[in-house]
Amino acid sequence: MHTEYTAVIKQKGDWWIGWIEEVPGVNSQERTYQELIESLQEALREAIEFNRKDAIALAGTGYKEEKISVAV
Repeated sequence: MHTEYTAVIKQKGDWWIGWIEEVPGVNSQERTYQELIESLQEALREAIEFNRKDAIALAGTGYKEEKISVAV
């Protein structure tokens, strides 16, 4: 499944910096634009997987997973 997120990106001096709007704490900086995109993608994947594992651990046993979608 692919979900789209929005990256806020800017060049500052020799560096490209970026943040994912929808997920606090997902940010990166790299020397090239393409490296920044790849770095943000990896950081986003890691954050989602970490949050998923954390939610399941907090739920304990007897939980149900439900897909939720929103229009923004």
